[in-house]
Amino acid sequence: MAYETHETIQRLWQRFVREQLGDLPPEQRRRIEQEFEARFGTLLKDAAGDGADAFIDLIGFGKDGVRPFGEVNYPYLPADFDEAVIPSQLHAAAELYFIYQTERMQVFKVTDVLRQLYRDGRIRIQRGPGARGLYLLEKWKPLRYGLKDRMIAYMRTFNYGKAPRPAGAVVNKNFHYQFVALVSALAQYYRDLTIGEVIRGSQSLEQRPFGNVATIQRLGTDLRYALDRASYGNIVALTHETVLYLKQVMELLDTPDIKKAFDANTKWDVIEQVANRFLGGARELSQRSKMAESGRRVLVWVAGNDFDTAIDPALFQVEAQPAGAHAEAWLAAYRMTYEGRRFPGVSTSLRWAVGLPAKDARMVAS
Repeated sequence: MAYETHETIQRLWQRFVREQLGDLPPEQRRRIEQEFEARFGTLLKDAAGDGADAFIDLIGFGKDGVRPFGEVNYPYLPADFDEAVIPSQLHAAAELYFIYQTERMQVFKVTDVLRQLYRDGRIRIQRGPGARGLYLLEKWKPLRYGLKDRMIAYMRTFNYGKAPRPAGAVVNKNFHYQFVALVSALAQYYRDLTIGEVIRGSQSLEQRPFGNVATIQRLGTDLRYALDRASYGNIVALTHETVLYLKQVMELLDTPDIKKAFDANTKWDVIEQVANRFLGGARELSQRSKMAESGRRVLVWVAGNDFDTAIDPALFQVEAQPAGAHAEAWLAAYRMTYEGRRFPGVSTSLRWAVGLPAKDARMVAS
């Protein structure tokens, strides 16, 4: 397809779409507009010429020699940057976030303490399922990646902790800022929708000051890219192994003989009792457990979403609703943690994330 033909198709297509959509009802127009946009992209792609032949013709090495610029084939250049991610790495990063929050709850340290107590005879268990589980952990030591490996993984993927940064490895320095901005955008998006339903008496809110679909898509795409480039190497293997280990550990902590030894009703009571007695105190168990659950759910949603710019807003609202609920839950738990007490609020954080001046963000917050 020549350059002039390409320009003509674009101009005529816009006129055709305007004429076809002019007399349609708003709801039907919105649905057909999405279909027209997809069809327009397909038309340009199918009608484009071969890129190699176009370059040869452009420099005059083709069979017809030097051709006028307007007659050279116009190639189709796909915009596929946002699709160039590895889903397995993104899902592993989501699970690794869950593991990190579990690490902050000291579950791994509690397990090591129980193994030491069992070895020294300082816990009153003998032949029950908990004793057998501790024996198997002591005998086989199934966790190949230890604390040092996990701390390096947290540093690489999330920039969390104080582990040394491996020389030459990519460290996701901005993860926390991007993640907080994304959950703030999701939370604000559904808050705006709620306001629209209450004030306008309908489910449509045409003007949103911030937290709109485009902001969520941009933040989600940036977060996907950063997680993808920082999760190479052993992250997938480490996450898979550690998740299996954690599952076994949680079942071990829930065995009746171990719960009886600490006068506990649940495995979380065991974790709290052991942490209080031997590790200097339990730390934010309720908040960290919710952050682990909701943070993983939001990251799984980011990993499975292609963030198509032409998506129907109504469809996006339905697809993102579970992640929006978890975003609110994550924020509520985060604000009760030590580092989250400095969180300035959804509006201020989101306005700062999209580049507005700090003074303007403070004025909105006040």
